[in-house]
Amino acid sequence: MLALKNATPSAGDVPVLIFDEVDAGVGGGAASAVGAKLKGVAAGRQSLCITHLPQVAAFADGHYHVAKQERDGRTLTRLSKLDAEQRVQEMSRMLGGAQITEKTLEHAREMVSNPEMACPS
Repeated sequence: MLALKNATPSAGDVPVLIFDEVDAGVGGGAASAVGAKLKGVAAGRQSLCITHLPQVAAFADGHYHVAKQERDGRTLTRLSKLDAEQRVQEMSRMLGGAQITEKTLEHAREMVSNPEMACPS
């Protein structure tokens, strides 16, 4: 969070921002606060944020899924833009692991529609 606070004033007119797991080591309400801060820093810019936390991903305007696979001794990476339902499915997976349930889907929908709900006051 300290790094984000320090980066904000110096971002100035930088048109593109890339954040690679800046949320490492945080969770819960702190992760939501990081997501809210990233949303503010990224406003008006092209931004990419790599995260494994649904509390951070919920603040995104768009959501991509990155998948790696081995083929013929080579590692291939696939990037897919998710539509609204795929985004909910991925957020549900992030919340509950491999087991997607009606409860994780409901929670994911709620997070996507109102990411600020988990932010500490």
